[in-house]
Amino acid sequence: MKRIGKFISIISLLLCFYGQKSGAANHSTEQVQPDSIELRLKEIYTKREVMIPMRDGIKLYTAVYEPRDTGKHHPILMHRSPYSCPPYGEGFDRHFKTNLKNYIENRYIIVFQDVRGRHMSEGEFVQVRPLNKNKQSNKDIDEATDTYDTIEWLIHNTYNNGNVGTWGISYDGFYATMTASSNHPALKAVSPQAPVTDWFRGDDRHHNGAFTFLQTTNFLPRLEGRNMGKGVMGQIVKNDVYTDFLALGTFKDADDIVADTTRTLWNDIKNHPNFDEFWKERDARTSCYNLKPAIMVVGGVYDSEDCYGAWNLYKAIKEQSPETDLYLTFGPWWHGAWTVRSFQGFGNMYFGKSTSAYYMDEIEYPFFRYFLEGEGEKPNQHVNVFYTGENEWKTYDEWPAQGMTPIPYYIHADGSVSTQAPAEKKSYTEYISDMSRPVPYTATPTLHRTKEFMVDDQRFATSRPDVITFMTEPLTDTLTLAGPIEVELMAAISSTDADFMVKVIDVYPEGFQYPKEAKEYLKSDYPMSGYQHMVRGELFRGRFREGFDNPKPFKPEKITPVNYTLYDVAHTFLPGHRLMIQIQSSWFPIIDRNPQKFIDTYHCTVEDFVMKQNIKIFHQKGAATRVILPVVKK
Repeated sequence: MKRIGKFISIISLLLCFYGQKSGAANHSTEQVQPDSIELRLKEIYTKREVMIPMRDGIKLYTAVYEPRDTGKHHPILMHRSPYSCPPYGEGFDRHFKTNLKNYIENRYIIVFQDVRGRHMSEGEFVQVRPLNKNKQSNKDIDEATDTYDTIEWLIHNTYNNGNVGTWGISYDGFYATMTASSNHPALKAVSPQAPVTDWFRGDDRHHNGAFTFLQTTNFLPRLEGRNMGKGVMGQIVKNDVYTDFLALGTFKDADDIVADTTRTLWNDIKNHPNFDEFWKERDARTSCYNLKPAIMVVGGVYDSEDCYGAWNLYKAIKEQSPETDLYLTFGPWWHGAWTVRSFQGFGNMYFGKSTSAYYMDEIEYPFFRYFLEGEGEKPNQHVNVFYTGENEWKTYDEWPAQGMTPIPYYIHADGSVSTQAPAEKKSYTEYISDMSRPVPYTATPTLHRTKEFMVDDQRFATSRPDVITFMTEPLTDTLTLAGPIEVELMAAISSTDADFMVKVIDVYPEGFQYPKEAKEYLKSDYPMSGYQHMVRGELFRGRFREGFDNPKPFKPEKITPVNYTLYDVAHTFLPGHRLMIQIQSSWFPIIDRNPQKFIDTYHCTVEDFVMKQNIKIFHQKGAATRVILPVVKK
């Protein structure tokens, strides 16, 4: 989880802050020198650094920015993080960013806190600390109790109006979820944004039980352990991530470099290869019962890190805490892009408008304004979702949208996709999965994990013999998808384990071009004619087909169902476009290579691999491979 978009320059902040009224569209060109910025912030706010005592005696570092204006009592907006709250000491320049412009302008008390055991706070840090549902004494603490105690102190020690809100992105979004479960009576509004929710089934560390090799090797050693602060990527990447992670080998080879002997999450990962109690108690959804504050979950459909967490946290609260005043917003964003006010697109995708400015001014701020200031109207639409393809916001009362109909789309021997089930008695497409040359995650060599790979052109994969492709004829009408995509594969493999990746792709028509303004914004003249836009793609580790806590080997050559879910989408295929389905068995180095053998993937070496195996995907009567699309009719 990179802190993408986490901070902006103070110049950018003040251009937004002083150049705009709340919700206004004009952008000031006023030039402000950095030294005057510091002075102007100090004219508006004071800063206190306090060590707030928790119920067990531990004290947490908290930076409290308070408006000098005491003409009225102010709402509190709080943010808790394991990533630090600099600058420590004097200075205002670090956490004041684009998405706080409205709150600074309306003189909120802004609070940042180092969570327990991190940076300036006392105590022991525990990764995604589980909610303690059996508290017996003041020694029984968790993130909910720490938040409760912090709010209690703030209510009695600041010039506030008695209303507290909180927000956080990514790991910080996990702490926002835990804040909601504190149910402090002053806590009125919470916004978990791309929240870490389940680190085994979908967020950050694993996707569908498969280890996120590149991301986690980059992230975790920098966060804790003997490599904290510097990480190990400099020891691994000399050319590009595909070449060098392939040369590195397996998790075990990376583990030899990390070489942590203390309790770290890296070590926990290798010691908990399946969805056991360690992971189950860290599923944030177990805390989502009887939540009192209003909650707005925010996510990006192109977030490679915590898209799963946002969709599924919303669904859990909706089911488990039905009385909660619950809201959902999803836009066409990478991880944290909703904090970038000028965002109109990325990679080769252009959305035609600043979706982030609209979100900040028309969705997020009105949510907090109503619940914390008691001003404005209560948001009347509980779901705001941006549909890519048609590039429009749509509102609903709930998600998935009413009227969504699951419709099966089948693959066929002739490479087509249709709603008709195959009639052949024996029919399959076969490919060789070769772990000496796994399918790369992007066509272009990179030095790090890009954010653009989530929308990259898939023509590079179509040309590979280990990627099988199926496609419709050009559509004569719109095809709108709104919800999760169910994958039902019928497969046979020659060994005992395999990965399966299914992509749903929008193929652009011949001659498609962006308008001039899109090319200028994207700074690109990429050939969009025939572009293969990955709408959604996710890999699934086949051993978990009967449950993430129940791994099973395959029986070689036996036709076996492999069913899993692709995270929700909100996309419209326009007339003239085609629907494409791709299937492959690697996605490297986003995901580690499957040894293609039912062995422990965290302790094996390349020498243990079945390097090549045959994989058959069936499209026949009684064994039909299909994807079930969440179709919304006009």
